[in-house]
Amino acid sequence: MQTPYLLLLLLASFVFIIVMTARFKVHPFFVLLVAAFSAGVAAGLPADKVVAEITDAFGRTLGSIGIVILCGTSIGVLLERSGAALTMARFFLKLAGQARIPLATSLFGYTVSIPIFCDSGFVLLSPLNKSLARAAGLSMSVMAVVLSSALYSTHCLAPPHPGPTAAVAVIADAIGVPEGVLMGRLLVLGLVCAVPGVVVGYFWATRFARRYYVAPAAEGEREPEIPVRLPGVVVSFIPILLPVTLIALRSFALLPTPLLFAGHPAVALMIGVGAALFLVPKWDATVLNDWLDDGVRAAGAILAITAAGGAFGAILRVAGIGQSLSQSLSAWDLGLFLPFLLAAVLKTAQGSSTVSIITASPIVASLLPQLGLAGDWGPVLALLALGAGSMVVSHANDSYFWVVTRFSGLDVSTAYRVYTTATLLMGLSILAVIYLLSFVLT
Repeated sequence: MQTPYLLLLLLASFVFIIVMTARFKVHPFFVLLVAAFSAGVAAGLPADKVVAEITDAFGRTLGSIGIVILCGTSIGVLLERSGAALTMARFFLKLAGQARIPLATSLFGYTVSIPIFCDSGFVLLSPLNKSLARAAGLSMSVMAVVLSSALYSTHCLAPPHPGPTAAVAVIADAIGVPEGVLMGRLLVLGLVCAVPGVVVGYFWATRFARRYYVAPAAEGEREPEIPVRLPGVVVSFIPILLPVTLIALRSFALLPTPLLFAGHPAVALMIGVGAALFLVPKWDATVLNDWLDDGVRAAGAILAITAAGGAFGAILRVAGIGQSLSQSLSAWDLGLFLPFLLAAVLKTAQGSSTVSIITASPIVASLLPQLGLAGDWGPVLALLALGAGSMVVSHANDSYFWVVTRFSGLDVSTAYRVYTTATLLMGLSILAVIYLLSFVLT
């Protein structure tokens, strides 16, 4: 196939994904699968090869990230139901002090966001957020932006969140590097690069969003069910810190050690689930069946989307579409800005950070040499740039936008002023940090 035709096919695939998910609200799983089949056939691949590539890539993606995502969602459920999330929140409130409630909210939001997806985390912490706003006489515009930005920053940048995790699988498969090492490095740098986003969200909330006063909900609002006995502070942090530490140490282990086993993301997250189970005073059918079942259920749709995205990416590679794009862009010295722009355009157009990262990652994987990112740390920097781009911008076509507005009592115009602008500033500031890191790591 000629390069112009393949590039037109790529553009048509992106437009199809955007229109079907944003305009017609079709589930991304089916949209990505249809896009994969259509692109393969339109590119001239034999039908049996298209089917084989899609099913093989679907299985490979599930095999590489399925355990990580399932265990991550299960840890989140156990932290919520056991009361450990509330214990961590109270710890940070005590640490920061009553006078610095927004700072405390940023701290515990960032910590809880490591295993808990941003939508779930905001719903979980929203009643506490409102209670703190009432106690301190703060506007919900401030508290909503502080909490949402802390949760959002990690969600877009670090495993075990679905977008970054799926992108690791795609890029590792495309360039032939060990997936565990790539994921571990992304976890470490992702958590580091998320901090500037949290800081930007905090200062934007406390300096700008405070101009728009939104009263917290009335006192009669239903508060979350709190366990009779909350776990201690130290044990509450272990299910988060233990797997993160094991994965990070494995990424830098040069010799075969037990860390190479325990630090594999799948094993480390399973250890995290075990640690979270010890937060519960009594194991019964509710804990071992219902709570863990909820964790598995929460991961189902995410696994379907990420695996379909892996299949779409495989078709783009096999059909030579990624190679055609790399040839066309070889004269452009875009570097880290290309993955950022690709993810940002897709995010703004169709709303989902996860879908934008998954859709853009196979293209970026084929362009790493042309972008000057094929070296040791280059793929990690490209993954971070994808994550930063997937923040820009959260608005009305993003489900998280509506979670933030509805649970905080913000009207749409105020949310655009205080929250959507915050996501733009977060993405740009994190990109600047990644660009500076590139001078050190490449």
